[in-house]
Amino acid sequence: MRIVVLGVGNILLSDEGVGVRAVEKLQRDFVLSAEVEVIDGGTTGMEMLEDLACADHIIIVDAVLGGHAPASIVRLAGEQVPVFFRTKLSPHQIGLSDVLATLELIGEQPGGVTVIGVEPVSLETAMALSPQVEALLPEVVSLVVAELRQLGVAVKCIAAQAA
Repeated sequence: MRIVVLGVGNILLSDEGVGVRAVEKLQRDFVLSAEVEVIDGGTTGMEMLEDLACADHIIIVDAVLGGHAPASIVRLAGEQVPVFFRTKLSPHQIGLSDVLATLELIGEQPGGVTVIGVEPVSLETAMALSPQVEALLPEVVSLVVAELRQLGVAVKCIAAQAA
């Protein structure tokens, strides 16, 4: 089994960087089994084609503009994900939708895709997340961990190991 956790976003635009910050926290706070590959996708697109090819599952973490209240967490899976890409909720979707479409075209599409998104509070130029979105990071990472465990992946908290 091969699972990819992909954090995407532009860390120069405040909450737009939530996906990148979430995967950084995931790697800091948890030990993941070998079948999980964590990727900081930043603002890349087609460059990720090889990294995502033939994955059994991809978990995408990103800022989403879905009309929810600011600092809301959104989870999309299965058939909801193509709708996510059609409605252009994030600046990365053109790149990600192109990558996923290309993977399908060449027969290397993932077995499944889950999107964990956060409705941004601010997209202003700033390296830090807004305080509201920063406060959500533990919950976002917990959702990623829950997805991994649901997929049968062993995940250990580093703090629990130290105790």
